[in-house]
Amino acid sequence: MNLGNILKSPSKEEQKKEDKNGITTKKDVPVSEEKLRMVWSEFAESRKSQMAEYHLLKQEFSFENNILSLMLTNPIEEPLLASIKPDLMTYLREKLNNNSLQVQGILQEVQTRRIVYTNKEKFEHLAEKNPLIKELRDRLGLDPDF
Repeated sequence: MNLGNILKSPSKEEQKKEDKNGITTKKDVPVSEEKLRMVWSEFAESRKSQMAEYHLLKQEFSFENNILSLMLTNPIEEPLLASIKPDLMTYLREKLNNNSLQVQGILQEVQTRRIVYTNKEKFEHLAEKNPLIKELRDRLGLDPDF
């Protein structure tokens, strides 16, 4: 150890450490969410030519305890994420100097509104909201399919 190097910041070689098997690994650097979002956007921009991947990477995600959770809105997005995940993980780990980062997809159930088109569907929709409409229809002898 050289006393002249005490005040210098450690170089990349010094940040590496050897484990029991003699394999050198980098020391994990803590990741801030701002830096993660910036690197994530860079990766998304690199995938702009593949629109499906780009759209997937532009969706909202959360980051906690080195686990990045990407919110999926469609079951079709799961295999798409699985196909780009190795490249994404490698890119994030290299850029952020953290080998413990994980990416997972979470499928969210999206409520879809059923659109009513025909007169019968419109009547049934209104009858669900107010059951007295059916009684009114019966008393007046009306037919919603005119």
